[in-house]
Amino acid sequence: MTEQTAAGRPGIAAAIVVQDGGVLMVRRRVSEGQLSWQFPAGEIEAGETSEQAAVRETHEEVGMSVTALKVLGERVHPKTGRSMSYVACAVESGTAYVADDDELAEVAWVRHAEIPEYVPYGLFDPVQAYLDSSLSQ
Repeated sequence: MTEQTAAGRPGIAAAIVVQDGGVLMVRRRVSEGQLSWQFPAGEIEAGETSEQAAVRETHEEVGMSVTALKVLGERVHPKTGRSMSYVACAVESGTAYVADDDELAEVAWVRHAEIPEYVPYGLFDPVQAYLDSSLSQ
């Protein structure tokens, strides 16, 4: 089921991809306010679950195949007002690169201690808790 915000816009699914002690982040060409670095993410299409959207968006944006493990949490994003679903994903295959150069400027594998440099306003608590337990500190 597609989740929508009050404005009727589709919800966004973000993929939280952890591999080799880092979490995958992308820098968008056009930032949304303070959001320049974020997780691979995009709108949930009609008929898609948030897990399916996170898997699809990861492939479209960074060329990696991932498997959705579980939804970490959902909220209305305080900076964008969009309905968000955060999905933990495991890498199946591929190496992250800028596959969608219309949307993305670069990709990075961010270590636990570096997260505040990329996301100075902090992460959604369930995502931070997942990364605290998944990344070597």
